[in-house]
Amino acid sequence: MTVQDDAPARGRIGVMLPRDLPVQDVLPFARRAEELGFDQLWVVEDLGFRGGLAQAGPVLASTESITVGIGIMPAGARNVCFAAMELATLAQLYPGRLIAGIGHGMPAWMRQAGAWPASPLTLIREYTDALRRLVRGEPGPPGGRYVNGEGVVITEVPDVVPPVILGVRGPKSQAVARDVADGLLLAEPAAPAYIAASLRHMDTAPHTSGLEIVAYDAAAVDDDADTALARVRAGLTAVGEPAWAAHIDPLPFAAALREHRAACSGPQEFAETMPPAWVRELSIAGTPGQAREAISARHAAGATSVVLTPVGPDAPAALNSLARVLDTRT
Repeated sequence: MTVQDDAPARGRIGVMLPRDLPVQDVLPFARRAEELGFDQLWVVEDLGFRGGLAQAGPVLASTESITVGIGIMPAGARNVCFAAMELATLAQLYPGRLIAGIGHGMPAWMRQAGAWPASPLTLIREYTDALRRLVRGEPGPPGGRYVNGEGVVITEVPDVVPPVILGVRGPKSQAVARDVADGLLLAEPAAPAYIAASLRHMDTAPHTSGLEIVAYDAAAVDDDADTALARVRAGLTAVGEPAWAAHIDPLPFAAALREHRAACSGPQEFAETMPPAWVRELSIAGTPGQAREAISARHAAGATSVVLTPVGPDAPAALNSLARVLDTRT
């Protein structure tokens, strides 16, 4: 059995499968992403849309080599023993092609579902430790405050054990990722300053830790930079809200951004009137060359994978446009 956690790939570029993509477009989108040359395809699990595991299986089956990431499965949503069986099965059937993202989940959604714990940090630590042990075929750890799997052993384990990374924002949660996970998934916006701050929370330097650092960002590419910037604004409506503070705090214009949000009537006005320089920092947008520069800056800050989230009403067309950033990769 090989554990896929000692040498994360550097400089990868992935793409997000939009959560609201019409169902008939899901698998064609996945196949097209692979055909265009993206290294990774990430599926999301947002409450009320589609399940992460349920998407990952058909996407893996309908493609040949692209790595499929699940970002993220909330720890409070599934018993860890059964989650480990699901991940082990996918990794056994599609060796070396899976990355599992685990997180707290959005607090409001998890409270709606009755699955928000009194101590999210304790849950994520116990859950991640147990999940990684079980997927490796080791016995589950002794029962903790939330997670019980003592004596459980999964016999059908993969030859290549998938990385388990934590999709978390706060400094304490990111420190937990350093202790018990194979890396970190940073939701959008993941500006270089936010990536660097997150690595500091993990007490590690860029490209030296052996960890997977996956960064999401809203993205739009066009021959006309202004057109791309105008399009990507729709993917930035939420970044002025309190839940995104961790993403904004490391930026030199954080205070000005908050003042701008307070002066706006709502998220849409905020995004539509944001200065272009902020839009460029908070997204991957512009001409193909400008987008490549933004991706390179995130890799330089410590991201091992940069994942582009298409913005716009026509996701398949957006996918083709985003693929132009791959043309001159070294």
